[in-house]
Amino acid sequence: MMILKVKKQKTGPIINRHPWVFSRALESIPEDLESGTSVKLTDERGAFLASGYFNSYSQIAVRIWGYDEHEKIDKNFFIKRIRNAYEIRKSYIENKGTDSYRLINGENDLLPGLIVDKYSNYLVMQCHTRGIEIWKNIILEALIETFKPGGIYEKSEIPSRKIEGLGDRSGLLYGDIPDLITIRENGFKFLIDVKQGQKTGFYLDQRDKRQALLKYVQNKSVLNCFSYTGGFSVYALAGGAKKVTSVDMSGSALELAKENIKLNNLDISKCEFVRDDVKKYLKNVSHERFDLIILDPPAFIKDRRKKNEGLAGYKNINIMALKVLPENGILLTCSCSAHLSLQDFRYLLVEAGGKVRKSLRFLETYLHGIDHPELAPFTEGEYLKCFIITV
Repeated sequence: MMILKVKKQKTGPIINRHPWVFSRALESIPEDLESGTSVKLTDERGAFLASGYFNSYSQIAVRIWGYDEHEKIDKNFFIKRIRNAYEIRKSYIENKGTDSYRLINGENDLLPGLIVDKYSNYLVMQCHTRGIEIWKNIILEALIETFKPGGIYEKSEIPSRKIEGLGDRSGLLYGDIPDLITIRENGFKFLIDVKQGQKTGFYLDQRDKRQALLKYVQNKSVLNCFSYTGGFSVYALAGGAKKVTSVDMSGSALELAKENIKLNNLDISKCEFVRDDVKKYLKNVSHERFDLIILDPPAFIKDRRKKNEGLAGYKNINIMALKVLPENGILLTCSCSAHLSLQDFRYLLVEAGGKVRKSLRFLETYLHGIDHPELAPFTEGEYLKCFIITV
């Protein structure tokens, strides 16, 4: 295993268990070191600090996955990591009407660069970095041995791969994957298209927010913006909403939303499905037509350099929703941009309230669910924010 020495003044983050080591923190990097190579990090005196894999000669040189000097990196290493991650999910999520969740959450489960989502008896895998890509086959073996799934599908179609010099990759890795998978979440059923759907097929990270919505929708007229396949819409109907309008640009997502309503034996006559741009729809919708609005947009800030542009996008869409809502209306608003902090998100909502001359009261605040745990020092992994607000 290659040994890399860390500069004396740069050991603090490693000691505090931050999973990234930047190239400037290392005394030197051998010119022929390949991505994915196992490395040991030591201080200047040679004392062991951590183990990980070399990933790049650019900013993030090493991604840490262990703190045991004698840990051997083989299939059993990955099985151990996978089982440790699974124990958290099994203890707090499974057997509670839910069979689908994020199984491996990258750095936060000490498998940096790796995402694995579980949909019933099927797995969807994403490799975010060149370094973890080198270990893909042995990780695949570990997943098969641990879970014996019906199938494993790769959905490595993320912008970060381009930064790593990798192309998109998608396809069957093991077994068989049906065109639609039926999953259970909090007792509800959903049809998931992992092959053609967004991300890995479903927004698993919103499970707890969908559950929270139930208490607010009784006899309400609900607008679900960026509705995708109707996750929030199903919960709203089940919670007693009198009308649910789902708006999305994807016709195929709306068709699947209709099927999800039927799958849960809910009254589809209370539903309206609108294929439209959300901003255009909100601009033209009748004032006070809705009692509750859900805003769950895609990430408006995909690049730190475009933060101001993204902030304006979030602010404007929340202003448009607040204009529509009546007094005592409810807004459930989200951001999945890692470059927007919770504090900044709250402040732009304050500005949005001031713009429309309405007072906002925060009823609930949500971050990630149990299946998206966060390492305490790894603030870079924090991305999802959700406020439930009364107007």
